[in-house]
Amino acid sequence: MNVSTPCVVVDLDIVERNIKSMAEKLNSVKISHRPHIKTHKSVYFAKLQQELGGAKGITCAKISEAEVFAEHGFNDILIAFPLVGRDKLERLYELAKKIKVSVVGDSLEVAKGISDIGIRLEQKIPFLIELDGGIHRCGRQPGDDALAYAYQIKDLPGIDIVGVLSYAGQIYDIGEKDLMRESARTEARLLVETAKLLREHEFSISVVSGGSSISSKFAEEMGEVTEVRAGNYIFHDRAQLSTGLVTVNDCALRVVVTVVSATEPGRAIIDAGSKTLSSDSVHFGTGYGYVIEHPEIEIFKLNEEHGYLRFPTLFELSVGDRLTVIPNHSCVLPNLCDELIGVRGEKVVTHIRVDARGKNV
Repeated sequence: MNVSTPCVVVDLDIVERNIKSMAEKLNSVKISHRPHIKTHKSVYFAKLQQELGGAKGITCAKISEAEVFAEHGFNDILIAFPLVGRDKLERLYELAKKIKVSVVGDSLEVAKGISDIGIRLEQKIPFLIELDGGIHRCGRQPGDDALAYAYQIKDLPGIDIVGVLSYAGQIYDIGEKDLMRESARTEARLLVETAKLLREHEFSISVVSGGSSISSKFAEEMGEVTEVRAGNYIFHDRAQLSTGLVTVNDCALRVVVTVVSATEPGRAIIDAGSKTLSSDSVHFGTGYGYVIEHPEIEIFKLNEEHGYLRFPTLFELSVGDRLTVIPNHSCVLPNLCDELIGVRGEKVVTHIRVDARGKNV
């Protein structure tokens, strides 16, 4: 593969297989997919998710991402992050004039701000109540707390409470298939029970949104969830590899690196540091990536531009040797580069722009 290193490459055959596999899984249980594009931040891949995966709209992390994708023709976007501040609300106003945009919240302040925009637009903005899926990040507690919040905001004239949403990220820390299956079942149960409770109190809940890339693999356990927002599934990474749910051949995003120093046995330096691989760790494993050619290599330390390797002295690495690394967390890497190199086998076939790179506000 004729590329300069360090280089982030994406195997397009694997990407397409991952998209189709997820679509087949979800279609079999009649759950829609609203993929989270923060993983790739690329119009190219979002269009593939529509064309090959039947994606029903997209999910964005921030309004700046949504603005980019709206400019490229995406007209049904969920912003799965609370919008706080006059600047964000003004941008929501401009965005909602052009496309269907849904929002989330767990506070009166956020709901009031969104409602004010809806009043100005003379339309109700679809609003999802965020539930705490178990990681205690954002969200009301499922059940009575969510119901109390719904009553608190129900008379705001500029929003339409259409659904509930959660993210149960603790599933990544489990690592045992039966327990992950149970976690997916629990995530779905809390969402569905809260939606049912709201309906019993005359709230018109049509959207029940959950599903990480791991829990979506157990879609058959998700019952009356109406949509999932899997994102990482398109690439996979070492975090998923370490759970045993995927293999190396399912991991599409990789970093090609070069050994630039090898002055002592069992040690070497590569030309990729935290600015390429990110400093994210994984729950099951050590180091900063999985080296495909020699899995026994540990990338044990990163500087900004240097990666430190240690390995058994059963083999040697020489300056100029190339290695292929599956990163710990693939969702971070596209935001660190201007473009991704699309490959099929060892052949470079396209350069893919990261359209929403840096759109983090």
